[in-house]
Amino acid sequence: MRVISGTVPRWVDVGLIPFINILLAFLASGLIILLIGEDPIEAVRILIWGAFGTEEGIGYTLYYTTNFIFTGLAVAVAFHAGLFNIGGEGQAYIGGLGVGLALLLFDNSLPFILILPISIAASALFGAAWAYIPAYLQAYRGSHIVITTIMFNFIASALMVYLLVNVLIQPGQMSPESREFAQSAWLPFMHEAFAWFGVEITRSPLNLSIFWALVCCVLIWGFIWRTRWGYEIRTVGFNETAAVYAGINPKKIVILAMCVSGGLAGFVGLNEVLGVHHRLLLNFQLGYGFAGIAVSLMGRNHPVGIIFASLLFGTLYQGGAELSFDMPKVTREMVEVVQGLVILFSGALALMIKPTVERIYFILASAAARRASAAEG
Repeated sequence: MRVISGTVPRWVDVGLIPFINILLAFLASGLIILLIGEDPIEAVRILIWGAFGTEEGIGYTLYYTTNFIFTGLAVAVAFHAGLFNIGGEGQAYIGGLGVGLALLLFDNSLPFILILPISIAASALFGAAWAYIPAYLQAYRGSHIVITTIMFNFIASALMVYLLVNVLIQPGQMSPESREFAQSAWLPFMHEAFAWFGVEITRSPLNLSIFWALVCCVLIWGFIWRTRWGYEIRTVGFNETAAVYAGINPKKIVILAMCVSGGLAGFVGLNEVLGVHHRLLLNFQLGYGFAGIAVSLMGRNHPVGIIFASLLFGTLYQGGAELSFDMPKVTREMVEVVQGLVILFSGALALMIKPTVERIYFILASAAARRASAAEG
């Protein structure tokens, strides 16, 4: 029997295989929940209801999704240049520092129409600057980007602790956080934005930064696939030797890709510092940078895929919180196991089922082709 071979359609690689990986992750999670004596079907119902069953739940889900979009895009840009940026945690942290410093300087003297672009620029600039150092060390000193970005996560954490304990702490208080920013400088919450049009929705941390996240998806799509810089980034990531032969400078591309990546991660600070907490505080970015790696892998480093993967992780974060509350046996740690399984199957084991799926596709395609040929004859 002759079987068609070649390359599978993109929808198989981008849509079907990630879907099967997620399904396998949930099946494994269901077995774990079954072993501890709980009903996995009921657990799924609670998780979905917790994420989408109420206005507040939807707000929290989309709030988490916003951060995952930023860090997922950050990892994706670096991936396209052949770089593995594990420094999203630190870059998001320092990006938040940039927003906080801008607000501490200008919140009482400038109108919000100027505060917003200054905050966006500050978060991107500080995040990019924190990514620039590992990028320079990789490009011009031969240091591996994975090692340096991991190290810079710890350095960023230590730096923020020092600044908030010794420099930026609000006078007269013990908690290591800055003063609250002027309310006129806050990024509006979504329930406040809806109220402008006479629509009342439940209060949640969701704010207007989600629209900036979606704008960034469009901008990164255009940057990577419709500009000369994006072409050079993809060329270096695909084959550095060929890129050099074509006249592309890989060192400059490493710097460019990492700075764009760091700037995107820095936008987490925009959501957290300007949109939710309205002050500088410790660990507002915790976990988003690392989860962004799985988001990017699951989304196949494409902005559309990253949006859907971010929504999935937002669902797991918010629905998992409800699940641990409604099912006492399913602890918060157990929910993290479920999230870890999704990361495992979508990241480390992403290619495990690919050969089998491709073979099944080619067998079915060959059978369809024979039936079509027989019908024509």
